[in-house]
Amino acid sequence: MSRVLVTGGAGYIGSHACKLLSQSGYVPVAYDNLSTGWEDAVKFGPFENGDLLDRVRLREVFETHKPIAVMHFAALSQVGEAVEKPGLYWRNNVCGSLNLIETAVEFDCLDFVFSSTCATYGDQDGVTLTEDSDQQPLNAYGASKRAIEDILGDFEVSHGLRSVIFRYFNVAGADPDGEIGEHHRPETHLIPVMLDAIDGNRDGLTVFGTDYDTPDGTCIRDYVHVMDLVDAHVSGLKWLERGNDSRVFNLGTGNGFSVLDVIKSSGIVTNKEVPYSIGPRRNGDCVKLVSGSERARKELGWRPTRSTMKEMITDAWRWHQSGQYEK
Repeated sequence: MSRVLVTGGAGYIGSHACKLLSQSGYVPVAYDNLSTGWEDAVKFGPFENGDLLDRVRLREVFETHKPIAVMHFAALSQVGEAVEKPGLYWRNNVCGSLNLIETAVEFDCLDFVFSSTCATYGDQDGVTLTEDSDQQPLNAYGASKRAIEDILGDFEVSHGLRSVIFRYFNVAGADPDGEIGEHHRPETHLIPVMLDAIDGNRDGLTVFGTDYDTPDGTCIRDYVHVMDLVDAHVSGLKWLERGNDSRVFNLGTGNGFSVLDVIKSSGIVTNKEVPYSIGPRRNGDCVKLVSGSERARKELGWRPTRSTMKEMITDAWRWHQSGQYEK
């Protein structure tokens, strides 16, 4: 079977992508330095421990597995940290990705699926973002992802590398089968932090700012179920296999949920009170990000089937209660 190199394959989204790739007839090769990923999440194909900044190690892995494509998830992604340590983000995300792209070209692996972000658009309130919206990132995370998109375009011109780029924002939920789920260290994503607070594993949730220009004063985001997200990535891989041109796709439901909306939904799903307090705004946060996905629907045939807030929290809560996230 054809092998696909999945960077960040031991992480949250990468491990779910590996599961779906395996179910779709590929052998996913998870490449991860385990700085934020977990080796026990690698259940669906070979594991290769390595860093994107290690060009020698990358070459070894390409030589061993001879992947037909790359699915690139590995990146630093914390907004607050990106504001405080921009050099870390430029070095890790951009230099690491450049190493990966150059190595892929060296081994004639010219199909590349890239996990980008709607954070490249910056703060554009009152609009549903499309692939043609201006890119105005507010921090080094979004800016580094935009730079990688530009690098991919340059390598298409010079070496024929074709890419599918996905821009999305908040990913939530967990594998409905309960084999894998969301587990970061430290945990910064809203829903798992909230479930930790509900379960008494942390003192409470901090809501960063209630004075934004939104109906309830808290930031609004578009959430996508992780299984819907990786389904699009596998469809993107098949898009390239069919010989189609490089393409950028937004992934979202077009529905925005505020922080307080998510807190309310979590209380309903778990039938428990969500302990939270109000804190100051967090540097680098956008007021509202909602992503349209008409292009993905029309061209990839992508249809999110699990991306309701109730279903995302229900799957995350099931994973949380399993205790596996504590390993």
